[in-house]
Amino acid sequence: MGNAWQRTRRITRAAFRPLRGRDLSLHAAAITFYGAIAVVPMALLAIWLTALLAGADRVRRLTTYAVEALPDEIGAPAAVAALVEAGVGLTPWLALAALLPASLYGEGLRRAFVSVAAPRSDEHLIGWRGRLLLLPLLAPAPALLLSVLLALPTTTDLVQRGGWAGALGVVLSFLAVWLVLTPVLMWVFRVVGPASPDWLSTLGMGSFTAANLSGFLHGFVLFASLPLDLGLPFGDLEEVGAAVAILLWLYVFHVIVLAGYSATLALSNWRQRRKGPVTS
Repeated sequence: MGNAWQRTRRITRAAFRPLRGRDLSLHAAAITFYGAIAVVPMALLAIWLTALLAGADRVRRLTTYAVEALPDEIGAPAAVAALVEAGVGLTPWLALAALLPASLYGEGLRRAFVSVAAPRSDEHLIGWRGRLLLLPLLAPAPALLLSVLLALPTTTDLVQRGGWAGALGVVLSFLAVWLVLTPVLMWVFRVVGPASPDWLSTLGMGSFTAANLSGFLHGFVLFASLPLDLGLPFGDLEEVGAAVAILLWLYVFHVIVLAGYSATLALSNWRQRRKGPVTS
C-alpha cells in the first residue's frame, strides 16, 4: 500500500512538473478572460454552421430537448434557447464579425501554454498564432455538435424517467461529451500549444482531460439545479450572482485544461527520454 502511494505521488509530481514555478491560478484566470469574450461568438458560429449542414429546423428541434432538460434556477433554458435562435438566424456578415472575438480564445490558450511550455520563449505574434491555429476547429464543429444533439432525445428521455434509466441517461450523456471533447483537446494540446507533444501522449492525456471536463460539465448542471440564492452575496442581484457562478465555472474548467496540458507535456517528455537520443 505504501509503495502504491509513493508511486502515485511520483506520477502526480511528474505530471505537474511543467507547472512548477508558474502561477496556475493566474494563467487559468487569463484564459477565462479570453474565454468569456469568445464563448458566445464560438457557440453562435458552431450553431450556424450546424444549421447550414443539418437544417435550421432540425437544430431547433434537437436543442429543444436540452432546453427542456436544463434546470431553470439560473435561467439556463431561456439563455440556451436565445443562443440557439441567434445562431440559427446568423447571417454571413454577422458570422464574419463573430470570427474575431471567437478567435480570442485561441490567443488566451496559446499565451497560457507558452508560459507553461516555454516561459522564456521569444516567440513573436503569440496572440495571432493562437487565433489562427484555433480557427480550423470550426471545420469539424458541425459534426461534433450534431453528434451531441442527436444523442439528446435519448439521453433526456432517460434522465426524465429517473431511477436506473436516469443514471443510464447521465452515463450516455457523459460519454457523448467525452467523445466530442477528446479530438478538440487533442488539437488544442498538439497544435494550439507551442510544444507539440507526441500524438500518443496527446491522445492519452487529451482523452483523460476530456473525461474530467465532461464530468465537470455535468456537475455544473447539477449545481445549477440546486435551490441556491446566488444573488445573496451581491445584494440579492440574482443576475450578478449567476454571471459570477458561470465565470467561476469557466475558471475551474481552464484549471483542468492547463493541468491536462501539463500532464501531456510531462508524458511526452518521459516517452522521449525512454526512446533515448536519436543517432544518425
